[in-house]
Formats: sequence, C-alpha cells, structure tokens
Amino acid sequence: MTVEFVRFLLIPPLVLAHAAFWGILLGNLVYLRRQQPSSPDSLPSLSICIPARNEAENLRRLLPSLHAQDYPELEILVWDDGSDDETWDVLQAADDPRLTPLRGPDPPADWVGKVHALYQCTRRASGDCYLFLDADTELLRPDALRRLMAWHADTSTSVSSGFPDLRGGALLLVSLVPHAILQSLPWPLVTRTRLPSLSALNGQCWLIDSAVYHAHEPHAEVKDAVLEDVAIGRYLKQQGYAPTLLDVQDVVAVYMYESHGAAWRGFRKNAYLLLGGTVPHFLLTYGGFVLIWLVAPLLSLWFLASLYGFKLVTDRASGMPLYISLLAPVSYLLGLALQLDSALHHWTDRVTWKGRSVPSSSPSSSTADRPTSPTPEG
Repeated sequence: MTVEFVRFLLIPPLVLAHAAFWGILLGNLVYLRRQQPSSPDSLPSLSICIPARNEAENLRRLLPSLHAQDYPELEILVWDDGSDDETWDVLQAADDPRLTPLRGPDPPADWVGKVHALYQCTRRASGDCYLFLDADTELLRPDALRRLMAWHADTSTSVSSGFPDLRGGALLLVSLVPHAILQSLPWPLVTRTRLPSLSALNGQCWLIDSAVYHAHEPHAEVKDAVLEDVAIGRYLKQQGYAPTLLDVQDVVAVYMYESHGAAWRGFRKNAYLLLGGTVPHFLLTYGGFVLIWLVAPLLSLWFLASLYGFKLVTDRASGMPLYISLLAPVSYLLGLALQLDSALHHWTDRVTWKGRSVPSSSPSSSTADRPTSPTPEG
C-alpha cells in the first residue's frame, strides 16, 4: 500500500474530524462567554460537601478561603475518608463555626471512596442547595459563593458544573483537561437533547438543588463508579436534569497535582475508563486519537497547524502559560502514552490511588454507556 494511497484514504475523514472538533470548541467558547451572573433577590441556604483522604496540605489552603466567604446561610461538611496524614488534625484546628468535620469507617466494598464520602456528607447536610468541592480547590474571592449561586440560579436546570482555573504543576498533562472539556462534549446540546451520553459533570465543582438530589440520590445510584462525575451527569440527565457548564475561573481554582509523577498516577486511574472502559471501546477510541494526534500531522502540515490551534485556543481559554501551548506536541504524545499505560494497568488490575485499589471498570447500572467525555478527577 503506497503512501499516496494511505493519504487518499485517511485525509478526508481526518479533515471531517478536525472540522467537527473546531465546531465543538468554538461553540463551547461562545456558550461559556455568554454567561453573566445576575444578582438574585435572595440566596438559598448552602451546604458544601468535601471529600478528604490525605488532604492535609490542600485543606490548609481551602479552609481559609471558605472561612473568608460572606455567604449568609452556609455550612461546610468535610468527610475524612480514612486519612493517615494530618487531615483530621487540620479539620479540628480550623476556627470556623460553620465547619463540621466528619469521619467514619472505610467505605463498603461496593462503594468508591470519594462517592461514599460525599454521600455521607449529604446525610448530614441541611441546605437548600449542595455544592460539591474537591479538597484541592480554593475560592479566590470573598464573594465567590455568592457569584457561584448567582450563576446557578440563572441556569435552566437545577444542576450546574464549574469550569475552574487549573493551577499547580504538571501542566503539560493538566492542560489536556480543559482541552478535553472544551473539545469532546458540545455543551450547548446537553440541555437541548435527550441523549444521556451527551452529558457529564466536573466533579471538582458542581451544584445541585437539594430537593432534586434527594429525589434521585445520584451518589447512591453510581456508588461503584470511579468516574462518578460523568456517571452522575448522565444519570441526572436521564431523570430530566441536564447539567449546565459554568465558567468559574475567576472564583474557583483547582491545584490538581504538584509533579508530573503525581499527575501520571492520578490520570492513570481515569484515562482507560474515559476511553470506554472495555477493550473494544478503548482500542477504537485510542486508535482515533493516534490517527488525529500522531498520524495526521505526519500526513500534512495543515493538521499540525490545526492541532497547535486546538491547544493554543484551549490553553488561552484556561489561562495556561504560552510555553505549554508551544510544547503542544509533547502534551499530545504524553497523552497517548498515558492512555496506553492506563489501559495496561487496568487490564492487569494494578491501578491504585491513595492506597486503595481502583476498579478496572465502572459497572453502575445507570451508566451502561461508557463515558467518552473526559472530566478530571483528583
């Protein structure tokens, strides 16, 4: 088979794929930029639920930012999920009457730790609205919660999810997160279609009205899901509550990883599941990424320019440094290597995170379709 024949076969579908990705990306940017928070007449009572397993250092940054919030009716519930660092000491030492530290036994065998921790928080929560935050987040201004709730109140559904400012180390890998969020799922269609597969959440930061939460108990429904945010997004859409994505970069920051080693281990537990979670799904999706990220630039410089364009636009939209955009080929190659490494570890049941084994699939009954829209999980 000659090179010219290969080019003849591959270039037309690759052109269509790049055009589709540009359409999704530009549509999502317009969708996010149109959002402007209003000033609601009244603010509902708010419960913040935070899972914490070995998060002492992150809590030392997050808790003061929560303490500084001027939100009127607020409670903060943090579940210490079997930590063996100073997490519990940090929680007990925090000087905030709105904070309730919680802990209990390890999760049951059929529950994922983070999902169980958040579920336990919701058993004690009393607010009219729940905000789920990861422990590695930080609120960037004293009125952050007011602005979050103003955005949430303006949505057409009772569920919203944040697109935060991603900080910390390992940006060559971390920059692929906003790249995936902005390119893989056409967010304007999430609330306009009935397909559950066109839905997801960002588990780092999302909101839901408490009445809707307890009517459907999403954490209990997806208790065995490693990618619980994708699973919950799809489950809630099945129930009639499609999530809205909000650009919250000016009020919420997430410090995902300090080093490339930590990022690699963290993303390793998710990457295979994000590409389908089964051998056929993974091979099909991974093959597509190889064609788009690796083969296409070798066939034409136009594809290389398009890939640089994707990365430049998503990096600018998410505040990444310019040098990260210039090193776009390195990020794409690292992404391919990470996806393959994740698959190999899942196939041999060698994936662990924070001292616990990670299931090689997410067999929740509500998410029979495997997730294809990457969202981060710290």
